[in-house]
Amino acid sequence: MTRRRPAPIAWLGVAAAVCSRPGLWPTAARQTGRLARRGWWRRPPFLPLPGTDYLRFRMETQYGDGLHRPKPIDVIDYLTWCRQIERLGVTPA
Repeated sequence: MTRRRPAPIAWLGVAAAVCSRPGLWPTAARQTGRLARRGWWRRPPFLPLPGTDYLRFRMETQYGDGLHRPKPIDVIDYLTWCRQIERLGVTPA
């Protein structure tokens, strides 16, 4: 059985939550670059998205289901943590 990434509509709430917090924009941009699959510009959809396997793994470890939709507050908490870690001079993964 082939399992796919959460539907794009699932990310609209996440995008809206991040857009409403300008202080997290630089952190979100850096994390997007860090998590993007290698060579993303050579394959459709030509967006810096994480790999399907990585996303499935993260959803599995966070929610217990690889196809779970991400909760906007969880992404905001993650980006806030990344920003705090960056201020300590550590590069979050």
